Amino acid sequence: MKHYRVLAVLLALGLVAAACGRDGGTTATPTEPGSPDTTEAAGDEACEGVELEATDTGVTADTITIQVMADTGSPLAPGLFQGNVDALEGFETFINDNGGIACRELVVEAWDSKLTPEETKNGQINACANAVALVGGNSLFNPDVSTMNTCPDAEGNPTGMPNVAALANDVNEQCSNNTFIITGTAEPCNDDGTPISGERDLLAFIGNIEYYQTIEPDLTGLFMVPGDLPTTVQSATYQIEAQRDAGVDIVGAFKVSGRAEQSAYTPLVQQARSSNANYVYNGSNDVAMTLMRREAAAQGLDSVEVWACSLACYTEKFQEAGGDVEGTYVWMQFLPFEDEGSNEALDNYLASVETPDSFGAQAWMAALLFQEAVNGIVESDGPNAITRASLIEALNGIDSFDAGGWMGPKDPKGGFSDCMVIMQMGADGFERAFPEEPGTLECDPAAVVEVTLDPAVAAESIQ
Repeated sequence: MKHYRVLAVLLALGLVAAACGRDGGTTATPTEPGSPDTTEAAGDEACEGVELEATDTGVTADTITIQVMADTGSPLAPGLFQGNVDALEGFETFINDNGGIACRELVVEAWDSKLTPEETKNGQINACANAVALVGGNSLFNPDVSTMNTCPDAEGNPTGMPNVAALANDVNEQCSNNTFIITGTAEPCNDDGTPISGERDLLAFIGNIEYYQTIEPDLTGLFMVPGDLPTTVQSATYQIEAQRDAGVDIVGAFKVSGRAEQSAYTPLVQQARSSNANYVYNGSNDVAMTLMRREAAAQGLDSVEVWACSLACYTEKFQEAGGDVEGTYVWMQFLPFEDEGSNEALDNYLASVETPDSFGAQAWMAALLFQEAVNGIVESDGPNAITRASLIEALNGIDSFDAGGWMGPKDPKGGFSDCMVIMQMGADGFERAFPEEPGTLECDPAAVVEVTLDPAVAAESIQ
Protein backbone atom coordinates (compact mmCIF):
# COMPACT_ATOMS: atom_id res chain seq x y z
CA MET A 1 0.00 0.00 0.00
CA LYS A 2 1.23 3.51 -0.68
CA HIS A 3 0.68 6.96 0.75
CA TYR A 4 1.48 10.41 -0.60
CA ARG A 5 4.05 12.74 0.91
CA VAL A 6 3.62 16.39 0.16
CA LEU A 7 5.84 19.19 -0.82
CA ALA A 8 3.08 21.59 -1.84
CA VAL A 9 3.85 25.16 -2.49
CA LEU A 10 2.77 25.90 0.87
CA LEU A 11 0.12 24.82 3.26
CA ALA A 12 -1.81 22.39 5.29
CA LEU A 13 -4.69 23.25 7.51
CA GLY A 14 -8.34 23.03 8.41
CA LEU A 15 -10.15 25.91 6.78
CA VAL A 16 -13.57 27.40 7.37
CA ALA A 17 -16.66 29.02 5.92
CA ALA A 18 -17.31 28.46 2.24
CA ALA A 19 -19.62 29.93 -0.35
CA CYS A 20 -20.42 28.65 -3.83
CA GLY A 21 -17.59 29.21 -6.27
CA ARG A 22 -16.54 28.45 -9.82
CA ASP A 23 -17.36 25.05 -11.34
CA GLY A 24 -18.58 23.45 -8.16
CA GLY A 25 -15.64 24.71 -6.15
CA THR A 26 -15.82 26.72 -2.98
CA THR A 27 -14.41 30.04 -1.95
CA ALA A 28 -12.91 29.51 1.47
CA THR A 29 -12.73 32.39 3.91
CA PRO A 30 -9.86 31.92 6.37
CA THR A 31 -9.76 32.99 10.00
CA GLU A 32 -10.69 36.62 10.47
CA PRO A 33 -8.81 39.04 12.76
CA GLY A 34 -10.20 38.97 16.24
CA SER A 35 -10.85 35.22 16.24
CA PRO A 36 -9.02 33.05 18.81
CA ASP A 37 -5.27 33.48 18.49
CA THR A 38 -3.98 30.57 16.44
CA THR A 39 -0.47 31.01 17.88
CA GLU A 40 -1.55 31.25 21.51
CA ALA A 41 0.49 29.12 23.90
CA ALA A 42 -1.25 26.17 25.52
CA GLY A 43 -3.34 27.42 28.45
CA ASP A 44 -1.50 28.86 31.42
CA GLU A 45 -3.46 26.48 33.64
CA ALA A 46 -1.39 23.61 32.20
CA CYS A 47 1.69 25.12 33.82
CA GLU A 48 0.21 25.79 37.24
CA GLY A 49 1.52 23.55 39.98
CA VAL A 50 3.66 21.51 37.54
CA GLU A 51 7.36 21.01 38.22
CA LEU A 52 8.82 21.12 34.72
CA GLU A 53 11.32 18.44 33.76
CA ALA A 54 13.82 17.66 31.03
CA THR A 55 11.93 15.08 28.95
CA ASP A 56 14.08 14.43 25.85
CA THR A 57 16.95 15.81 23.81
CA GLY A 58 16.13 19.45 23.17
CA VAL A 59 13.60 19.70 26.01
CA THR A 60 14.83 20.99 29.36
CA ALA A 61 12.85 22.29 32.31
CA ASP A 62 13.23 25.78 30.86
CA THR A 63 13.58 25.54 27.09
CA ILE A 64 12.45 23.70 23.96
CA THR A 65 15.09 23.74 21.21
CA ILE A 66 14.33 23.23 17.54
CA GLN A 67 16.59 23.51 14.50
CA VAL A 68 15.86 25.14 11.17
CA MET A 69 18.08 23.80 8.39
CA ALA A 70 18.20 25.59 5.05
CA ASP A 71 20.53 26.30 2.12
CA THR A 72 21.71 29.82 2.86
CA GLY A 73 25.50 30.05 2.49
CA SER A 74 26.39 28.34 -0.76
CA PRO A 75 28.48 30.47 -3.16
CA LEU A 76 26.29 29.03 -5.93
CA ALA A 77 23.23 30.78 -4.48
CA PRO A 78 24.04 33.02 -1.52
CA GLY A 79 21.06 33.56 0.76
CA LEU A 80 18.88 31.17 -1.25
CA PHE A 81 16.57 30.14 1.60
CA GLN A 82 17.49 32.80 4.15
CA GLY A 83 13.77 33.49 4.42
CA ASN A 84 13.31 30.15 6.22
CA VAL A 85 15.84 31.10 8.87
CA ASP A 86 14.46 34.63 9.23
CA ALA A 87 10.97 33.22 9.71
CA LEU A 88 11.97 30.81 12.47
CA GLU A 89 13.99 33.45 14.26
CA GLY A 90 11.01 35.79 14.07
CA PHE A 91 8.75 32.97 15.29
CA GLU A 92 11.06 32.41 18.27
CA THR A 93 10.71 36.04 19.33
CA PHE A 94 6.97 36.09 18.70
CA ILE A 95 6.32 32.93 20.72
CA ASN A 96 8.48 34.00 23.64
CA ASP A 97 6.86 37.44 23.70
CA ASN A 98 3.49 35.70 23.94
CA GLY A 99 4.02 33.20 26.75
CA GLY A 100 6.40 30.64 25.28
CA ILE A 101 5.59 27.07 24.30
CA ALA A 102 4.70 24.16 26.61
CA CYS A 103 5.46 26.42 29.61
CA ARG A 104 9.01 26.93 28.33
CA GLU A 105 11.05 29.33 26.24
CA LEU A 106 11.48 28.46 22.57
CA VAL A 107 15.07 28.31 21.31
CA VAL A 108 15.77 28.20 17.56
CA GLU A 109 19.13 27.05 16.21
CA ALA A 110 20.02 27.51 12.53
CA TRP A 111 22.08 25.19 10.34
CA ASP A 112 23.32 26.08 6.86
CA SER A 113 23.07 23.02 4.63
CA LYS A 114 24.94 24.92 1.88
CA LEU A 115 23.33 23.10 -1.06
CA THR A 116 25.37 19.97 -0.31
CA PRO A 117 24.29 16.52 0.90
CA GLU A 118 27.29 16.47 3.24
CA GLU A 119 26.25 19.58 5.16
CA THR A 120 22.63 18.46 5.15
CA LYS A 121 23.69 15.17 6.78
CA ASN A 122 25.83 17.12 9.27
CA GLY A 123 22.79 19.23 10.04
CA GLN A 124 20.81 16.11 10.87
CA ILE A 125 23.59 14.98 13.19
CA ASN A 126 23.65 18.36 14.93
CA ALA A 127 19.88 18.38 15.35
CA CYS A 128 19.97 14.83 16.71
CA ALA A 129 22.38 15.96 19.42
CA ASN A 130 20.71 19.24 20.36
CA ALA A 131 17.10 19.66 19.20
CA VAL A 132 13.77 17.96 19.75
CA ALA A 133 12.76 18.54 16.12
CA LEU A 134 13.70 19.98 12.75
CA VAL A 135 11.23 22.75 11.88
CA GLY A 136 10.76 25.02 8.86
CA GLY A 137 13.61 23.60 6.82
CA ASN A 138 14.42 23.76 3.11
CA SER A 139 17.48 21.78 2.04
CA LEU A 140 17.44 20.75 -1.61
CA PHE A 141 20.01 17.95 -1.31
CA ASN A 142 18.88 15.54 1.39
CA PRO A 143 19.27 12.00 -0.02
CA ASP A 144 20.48 10.30 3.18
CA VAL A 145 17.87 10.61 5.93
CA SER A 146 19.09 7.67 7.99
CA THR A 147 20.17 9.88 10.89
CA MET A 148 16.87 11.69 10.91
CA ASN A 149 14.99 8.39 10.80
CA THR A 150 16.94 6.56 13.54
CA CYS A 151 18.30 9.33 15.78
CA PRO A 152 18.25 8.02 19.39
CA ASP A 153 16.15 9.87 21.95
CA ALA A 154 17.37 10.69 25.46
CA GLU A 155 16.76 7.09 26.53
CA GLY A 156 18.66 5.61 23.60
CA ASN A 157 15.63 4.46 21.61
CA PRO A 158 16.00 4.90 17.80
CA THR A 159 12.91 7.10 17.67
CA GLY A 160 14.20 9.40 14.99
CA MET A 161 13.80 13.15 14.58
CA PRO A 162 10.47 14.83 13.79
CA ASN A 163 10.99 16.84 10.60
CA VAL A 164 8.35 19.53 10.10
CA ALA A 165 9.61 20.86 6.78
CA ALA A 166 8.53 23.91 4.87
CA LEU A 167 9.65 22.28 1.64
CA ALA A 168 11.35 18.96 0.85
CA ASN A 169 12.86 18.60 -2.61
CA ASP A 170 14.53 15.20 -2.25
CA VAL A 171 12.16 12.25 -2.54
CA ASN A 172 13.98 10.43 0.27
CA GLU A 173 13.15 13.26 2.66
CA GLN A 174 9.60 13.51 1.31
CA CYS A 175 8.97 9.82 1.93
CA SER A 176 10.49 9.60 5.41
CA ASN A 177 7.82 8.60 7.92
CA ASN A 178 9.19 11.27 10.26
CA THR A 179 8.66 14.07 7.71
CA PHE A 180 5.62 16.36 7.64
CA ILE A 181 5.58 18.94 4.86
CA ILE A 182 3.78 22.22 4.29
CA THR A 183 4.15 22.37 0.51
CA GLY A 184 2.68 19.67 -1.71
CA THR A 185 4.48 16.95 -3.61
CA ALA A 186 3.31 14.56 -6.25
CA GLU A 187 5.41 11.56 -5.29
CA PRO A 188 3.85 8.38 -3.85
CA CYS A 189 5.77 6.52 -1.14
CA ASN A 190 5.84 3.03 0.32
CA ASP A 191 4.48 2.55 3.82
CA ASP A 192 8.01 1.90 5.12
CA GLY A 193 9.01 5.44 4.15
CA THR A 194 10.91 4.60 0.98
CA PRO A 195 10.32 6.05 -2.51
CA ILE A 196 8.61 4.19 -5.34
CA SER A 197 10.56 3.96 -8.57
CA GLY A 198 9.52 3.33 -12.16
CA GLU A 199 6.10 4.15 -13.57
CA ARG A 200 3.79 5.35 -10.84
CA ASP A 201 0.77 7.49 -10.04
CA LEU A 202 1.65 11.10 -9.25
CA LEU A 203 -0.43 14.06 -8.18
CA ALA A 204 -0.62 17.43 -9.89
CA PHE A 205 -2.59 20.63 -9.36
CA ILE A 206 -4.53 22.06 -12.32
CA GLY A 207 -6.87 24.60 -10.70
CA ASN A 208 -4.73 27.36 -12.17
CA ILE A 209 -5.07 25.86 -15.64
CA GLU A 210 -8.86 25.87 -15.36
CA TYR A 211 -8.69 29.58 -14.57
CA TYR A 212 -6.35 30.34 -17.50
CA GLN A 213 -8.82 28.56 -19.79
CA THR A 214 -11.46 31.11 -18.84
CA ILE A 215 -9.15 33.69 -20.44
CA GLU A 216 -8.13 31.58 -23.44
CA PRO A 217 -10.08 28.30 -23.86
CA ASP A 218 -7.64 26.79 -26.37
CA LEU A 219 -4.29 27.16 -24.64
CA THR A 220 -1.33 26.42 -26.89
CA GLY A 221 2.20 27.06 -25.83
CA LEU A 222 5.46 26.36 -24.06
CA PHE A 223 6.47 24.96 -20.69
CA MET A 224 9.75 26.27 -19.22
CA VAL A 225 11.32 23.50 -17.16
CA PRO A 226 13.81 24.20 -14.32
CA GLY A 227 16.78 22.49 -15.91
CA ASP A 228 19.67 22.81 -13.48
CA LEU A 229 18.97 19.60 -11.50
CA PRO A 230 17.74 16.17 -12.65
CA THR A 231 15.20 16.19 -9.82
CA THR A 232 13.67 19.49 -10.88
CA VAL A 233 13.46 18.34 -14.50
CA GLN A 234 11.67 15.19 -13.41
CA SER A 235 9.30 17.14 -11.18
CA ALA A 236 8.10 19.09 -14.23
CA THR A 237 7.15 15.96 -16.19
CA TYR A 238 3.94 15.16 -14.38
CA GLN A 239 2.92 18.83 -14.36
CA ILE A 240 3.32 18.90 -18.13
CA GLU A 241 1.31 15.69 -18.49
CA ALA A 242 -1.45 17.02 -16.22
CA GLN A 243 -1.70 20.22 -18.25
CA ARG A 244 -1.96 18.19 -21.45
CA ASP A 245 -4.67 16.03 -19.90
CA ALA A 246 -6.50 19.23 -18.98
CA GLY A 247 -6.57 20.29 -22.63
CA VAL A 248 -3.43 22.39 -22.99
CA ASP A 249 -1.49 21.87 -26.23
CA ILE A 250 2.12 21.93 -25.00
CA VAL A 251 4.03 22.36 -28.25
CA GLY A 252 7.41 22.50 -26.53
CA ALA A 253 8.95 21.81 -23.14
CA PHE A 254 12.37 23.42 -22.73
CA LYS A 255 14.97 23.25 -19.97
CA VAL A 256 16.07 26.66 -18.75
CA SER A 257 18.91 27.48 -16.41
CA GLY A 258 18.90 29.94 -13.56
CA ARG A 259 22.32 31.07 -14.80
CA ALA A 260 21.30 31.71 -18.43
CA GLU A 261 21.51 35.09 -20.13
CA GLN A 262 18.61 36.64 -22.05
CA SER A 263 19.98 35.37 -25.37
CA ALA A 264 19.30 31.80 -24.22
CA TYR A 265 15.59 32.55 -24.56
CA THR A 266 15.79 33.50 -28.25
CA PRO A 267 14.97 29.98 -29.51
CA LEU A 268 12.06 29.71 -27.07
CA VAL A 269 10.56 32.92 -28.40
CA GLN A 270 11.10 31.71 -31.95
CA GLN A 271 9.29 28.46 -31.10
CA ALA A 272 6.43 30.41 -29.54
CA ARG A 273 6.18 32.54 -32.69
CA SER A 274 6.27 29.60 -35.12
CA SER A 275 3.56 27.74 -33.20
CA ASN A 276 1.45 30.88 -32.68
CA ALA A 277 1.59 30.25 -28.93
CA ASN A 278 -0.95 32.01 -26.74
CA TYR A 279 0.38 30.52 -23.50
CA VAL A 280 3.76 30.31 -21.75
CA TYR A 281 4.13 28.58 -18.37
CA ASN A 282 7.29 29.04 -16.33
CA GLY A 283 8.09 26.28 -13.86
CA SER A 284 11.52 27.76 -13.20
CA ASN A 285 12.46 30.85 -11.18
CA ASP A 286 11.60 34.54 -11.38
CA VAL A 287 14.73 35.42 -13.36
CA ALA A 288 13.80 32.93 -16.09
CA MET A 289 10.36 34.47 -16.53
CA THR A 290 11.74 38.01 -16.53
CA LEU A 291 14.28 37.19 -19.24
CA MET A 292 11.71 35.32 -21.32
CA ARG A 293 9.32 38.27 -21.16
CA ARG A 294 12.09 40.70 -22.09
CA GLU A 295 13.25 38.60 -25.04
CA ALA A 296 9.66 38.20 -26.22
CA ALA A 297 9.23 41.96 -26.15
CA ALA A 298 12.54 42.46 -27.98
CA GLN A 299 11.37 40.13 -30.77
CA GLY A 300 7.88 41.61 -30.89
CA LEU A 301 6.08 38.42 -29.85
CA ASP A 302 2.51 39.51 -29.17
CA SER A 303 0.42 36.32 -29.52
CA VAL A 304 0.71 35.24 -25.87
CA GLU A 305 -2.49 35.86 -23.89
CA VAL A 306 -1.46 34.02 -20.73
CA TRP A 307 1.99 34.41 -19.22
CA ALA A 308 1.89 32.14 -16.15
CA CYS A 309 4.35 31.33 -13.40
CA SER A 310 4.59 29.21 -10.28
CA LEU A 311 5.05 30.60 -6.78
CA ALA A 312 8.71 31.11 -7.68
CA CYS A 313 7.74 34.42 -9.33
CA TYR A 314 6.07 35.75 -6.19
CA THR A 315 9.17 37.73 -5.24
CA GLU A 316 10.28 41.29 -4.69
CA LYS A 317 12.80 40.89 -7.51
CA PHE A 318 10.04 39.99 -9.93
CA GLN A 319 8.01 43.03 -8.89
CA GLU A 320 11.07 45.21 -9.47
CA ALA A 321 11.04 44.12 -13.12
CA GLY A 322 7.95 46.33 -13.41
CA GLY A 323 6.48 46.82 -16.85
CA ASP A 324 8.68 44.09 -18.33
CA VAL A 325 6.59 41.44 -16.56
CA GLU A 326 3.24 43.21 -16.24
CA GLY A 327 0.28 40.90 -16.77
CA THR A 328 2.06 37.74 -15.58
CA TYR A 329 -0.11 35.39 -13.52
CA VAL A 330 1.24 33.68 -10.40
CA TRP A 331 -0.67 30.97 -8.52
CA MET A 332 -0.23 29.98 -4.89
CA GLN A 333 -2.00 27.98 -2.22
CA PHE A 334 -1.94 30.48 0.63
CA LEU A 335 -3.16 34.02 1.19
CA PRO A 336 -0.77 36.54 -0.36
CA PHE A 337 1.00 39.24 1.61
CA GLU A 338 -1.24 41.79 -0.07
CA ASP A 339 -4.08 40.35 2.07
CA GLU A 340 -2.55 41.76 5.25
CA GLY A 341 -5.33 42.42 7.74
CA SER A 342 -7.49 39.49 6.62
CA ASN A 343 -5.84 36.66 8.56
CA GLU A 344 -4.17 36.58 11.95
CA ALA A 345 -1.42 34.08 11.14
CA LEU A 346 -0.44 36.05 8.04
CA ASP A 347 -0.42 39.28 10.01
CA ASN A 348 1.77 37.78 12.75
CA TYR A 349 4.32 36.66 10.19
CA LEU A 350 4.43 40.01 8.42
CA ALA A 351 4.81 41.84 11.74
CA SER A 352 7.60 39.55 12.95
CA VAL A 353 9.88 39.29 9.89
CA GLU A 354 11.63 42.27 8.36
CA THR A 355 11.90 40.78 4.86
CA PRO A 356 9.00 38.39 4.21
CA ASP A 357 9.14 36.00 1.28
CA SER A 358 7.26 32.92 0.14
CA PHE A 359 9.85 30.50 1.52
CA GLY A 360 9.70 32.24 4.88
CA ALA A 361 5.91 32.10 4.83
CA GLN A 362 6.05 28.33 4.41
CA ALA A 363 8.58 28.07 7.23
CA TRP A 364 6.29 30.05 9.56
CA MET A 365 3.44 27.70 8.66
CA ALA A 366 5.68 24.73 9.51
CA ALA A 367 6.37 26.32 12.88
CA LEU A 368 2.62 26.67 13.45
CA LEU A 369 2.19 22.96 12.66
CA PHE A 370 4.90 22.11 15.19
CA GLN A 371 3.20 24.35 17.74
CA GLU A 372 -0.17 22.73 17.12
CA ALA A 373 1.35 19.31 17.82
CA VAL A 374 3.03 20.57 21.01
CA ASN A 375 -0.13 22.25 22.26
CA GLY A 376 -2.11 19.08 21.64
CA ILE A 377 0.33 17.06 23.75
CA VAL A 378 0.22 19.62 26.57
CA GLU A 379 -3.55 19.68 26.53
CA SER A 380 -3.90 15.91 26.71
CA ASP A 381 -0.89 14.81 28.77
CA GLY A 382 0.71 17.91 30.28
CA PRO A 383 3.88 19.91 29.62
CA ASN A 384 6.20 17.08 30.71
CA ALA A 385 4.99 14.79 27.94
CA ILE A 386 6.94 16.54 25.16
CA THR A 387 9.30 14.01 23.53
CA ARG A 388 10.32 13.20 19.98
CA ALA A 389 8.09 10.13 20.05
CA SER A 390 5.06 12.04 21.32
CA LEU A 391 5.63 14.74 18.70
CA ILE A 392 5.75 12.21 15.87
CA GLU A 393 2.56 10.62 17.20
CA ALA A 394 0.84 13.99 17.53
CA LEU A 395 1.88 15.07 14.03
CA ASN A 396 0.61 11.80 12.60
CA GLY A 397 -2.72 12.59 14.24
CA ILE A 398 -3.13 15.88 12.36
CA ASP A 399 -4.80 15.08 9.06
CA SER A 400 -5.95 18.58 8.09
CA PHE A 401 -3.87 21.69 8.71
CA ASP A 402 -4.40 25.19 7.38
CA ALA A 403 -2.15 27.40 9.53
CA GLY A 404 -5.11 29.23 10.98
CA GLY A 405 -6.70 29.65 7.55
CA TRP A 406 -3.61 31.17 5.96
CA MET A 407 -3.24 28.25 3.56
CA GLY A 408 -5.61 25.77 1.96
CA PRO A 409 -6.23 22.76 4.22
CA LYS A 410 -4.14 19.66 3.58
CA ASP A 411 -2.79 16.55 5.24
CA PRO A 412 0.82 17.26 6.32
CA LYS A 413 1.68 13.63 5.56
CA GLY A 414 0.82 13.80 1.87
CA GLY A 415 -1.05 15.22 -1.08
CA PHE A 416 -1.97 18.68 -2.22
CA SER A 417 -4.39 21.24 -0.94
CA ASP A 418 -7.14 21.79 -3.49
CA CYS A 419 -7.19 25.54 -2.78
CA MET A 420 -5.52 28.40 -4.62
CA VAL A 421 -5.39 32.10 -5.26
CA ILE A 422 -4.14 33.62 -8.52
CA MET A 423 -2.30 36.92 -8.53
CA GLN A 424 -1.43 39.06 -11.53
CA MET A 425 1.38 41.55 -11.86
CA GLY A 426 -0.11 45.00 -12.24
CA ALA A 427 1.44 48.40 -12.80
CA ASP A 428 2.05 48.85 -9.07
CA GLY A 429 2.71 45.27 -7.97
CA PHE A 430 0.74 42.05 -7.50
CA GLU A 431 -3.04 42.25 -7.60
CA ARG A 432 -5.67 39.60 -6.95
CA ALA A 433 -7.04 38.03 -10.11
CA PHE A 434 -9.07 35.13 -8.67
CA PRO A 435 -10.90 34.91 -6.39
CA GLU A 436 -11.19 38.67 -6.15
CA GLU A 437 -12.20 39.03 -2.50
CA PRO A 438 -9.21 39.51 -0.15
CA GLY A 439 -8.80 36.84 2.49
CA THR A 440 -10.35 34.05 0.38
CA LEU A 441 -9.08 30.97 -1.43
CA GLU A 442 -10.77 29.07 -4.25
CA CYS A 443 -11.08 25.39 -3.31
CA ASP A 444 -12.18 22.54 -5.59
CA PRO A 445 -11.34 18.82 -5.16
CA ALA A 446 -11.27 18.47 -8.94
CA ALA A 447 -8.21 20.75 -9.01
CA VAL A 448 -5.98 17.87 -7.85
CA VAL A 449 -5.51 15.16 -10.48
CA GLU A 450 -3.47 12.00 -10.93
CA VAL A 451 -1.14 11.14 -13.81
CA THR A 452 0.76 7.92 -14.43
CA LEU A 453 4.33 7.95 -15.72
CA ASP A 454 7.99 7.40 -14.86
CA PRO A 455 9.47 10.90 -14.35
CA ALA A 456 13.00 9.72 -15.13
CA VAL A 457 11.90 8.32 -18.50
CA ALA A 458 9.62 11.28 -19.29
CA ALA A 459 12.45 13.71 -18.53
CA GLU A 460 14.50 12.29 -21.41
CA SER A 461 12.07 13.85 -23.92
CA ILE A 462 12.51 17.39 -22.55
CA GLN A 463 14.85 19.47 -24.68
